[in-house]
Amino acid sequence: MNNTNEVKKLFKEKFGYTEGVRVFFAPGRVNLIGEHTDYNGGYVFPAALTFGTWAAAAAREDGLYRFRSANFETSADVTITELVYREEDDWANYPKGVLNELVKQAGQEPFKGADILYYGNIPNGAGLSSSASIELATAVALTKLAGVDRNMLDLVKIGQDAENQFVGVNCGIMDQFAVGMGKEDHAIALKCDTLDYHYVPVKIDGYKIVITNTNKRRGLADSKYNERRNECEQGLALIQTELPELDSLGNLSVEQWEKVKHVIKEEVIAKRVEHVVTEDDRVLSAMKALEANDLKKFGELMKESHVSLRDLYEVTGFELDTLFEEASKVEGCIGTRMTGAGFGGCNVSIVREEAVDEFKMVVSENYHAKTGLQPDFYVCDLGDGAKEVF
Repeated sequence: MNNTNEVKKLFKEKFGYTEGVRVFFAPGRVNLIGEHTDYNGGYVFPAALTFGTWAAAAAREDGLYRFRSANFETSADVTITELVYREEDDWANYPKGVLNELVKQAGQEPFKGADILYYGNIPNGAGLSSSASIELATAVALTKLAGVDRNMLDLVKIGQDAENQFVGVNCGIMDQFAVGMGKEDHAIALKCDTLDYHYVPVKIDGYKIVITNTNKRRGLADSKYNERRNECEQGLALIQTELPELDSLGNLSVEQWEKVKHVIKEEVIAKRVEHVVTEDDRVLSAMKALEANDLKKFGELMKESHVSLRDLYEVTGFELDTLFEEASKVEGCIGTRMTGAGFGGCNVSIVREEAVDEFKMVVSENYHAKTGLQPDFYVCDLGDGAKEVF
C-alpha cells in the first residue's frame, strides 16, 4: 500500500480526479527508551519507522479544505475562517489544527484550499504516534501546496502546537520531532528542552526490532497523561524550593535528586520524579551502550525502563505488563519494554533474528491465555522522516 499509485487511486475514489495530485509521507515512530521524559525537558531516544501516513493532496483555489481518510468514515470540509475543534470531526481535528497554526504564522493569503486523502498503516491508538504522523504529513503537504517555505523543525513545532492548543493534548515534542526528523537506520538522541540532538546508528545485525500491539485501545487525551504531567510539575515546584535555578526535571541529576528528595512528602509525587530522573540516566547509558555495540546492556536498560514505568510512574497496566513478562521469558529476546504513553498500546522488543517466529508464537499464546486478547506483531525497519514522495 505504500505504492504512491495506490494512494492516488484512493484519492480518485474520494474526489473523482487525479490531475495535480502530489503524494506526501510521514512515518510513525517508536521510542526505544526514555518514556515520559520529553515533557519534563529530558532525554528521549526515538526512531522513525517505515510505516506511517500517506497524504495525497491537490490544491484548490476556492478556499475550501476537504479532508478524507481511507481508514475512517469521518470527513471534514472547512475554510480557514472555520477552524474550530469539533469532537464529531474526530481524526480530522489534527489536520485542521495544523492548518490553523500555519494560518496563524503565515497569514491567510497563501492558503487557498486543498483536497487531501489520508491513508495510514499505523495501528490506530497503539502509541506509535499516528496523530503526529498525520500532523507532519499535513504540515509538509499544506506548505508545499501553498508555496510556503518552512524548515522541518518549524513544521515539527507546528505539529506539537496543533496537538497542544487545538486538540488539547498536552504532549511533549518527541513524537513530532521523531516523525519529522527521522533518519533511516538511526535513532535520534534528543534533549527535549533545548532540542539539541544527534543521530545514533542502530546497528543490530542478527537482531530485529519487534513491536507488539496489546490491542487494548487507549485514547491519549482521555488517559492519565495530563495527570502525570501535573504530578511532575508539582514535584518540580517543591524541588525548586531547594534548587531555585532548576528549570525542569530533565536537568535534575540522580545525585541532586538524592540530596533533595526529602522535600517531597507525598509518596506518589516522589515516585513520579524518581522515574523521570532515573529514566533520563538510563537513556544516556543506553545511547552509550548502542554506540559501543553493547546490545546486551541496551536490552537490560530497556527492561529496567519498563519496571520503572510500571512501579514508579504507573502507566503500564495488566496488558502491557503481561506482554513484558511473556516477552522477557523468550530466550532470543534481549530487551523489551512498553513504548508510548502507556495504558495500552505497544511493547517494543529486540529479538534475535532466528527467534522471531518463536517469539511471536510464544508471546501470542501466553498473552491470549492471560488477557483474552490477540496481539499483533510488527517486525520493523527504521526509516526517514516526513517528505514528499511523488
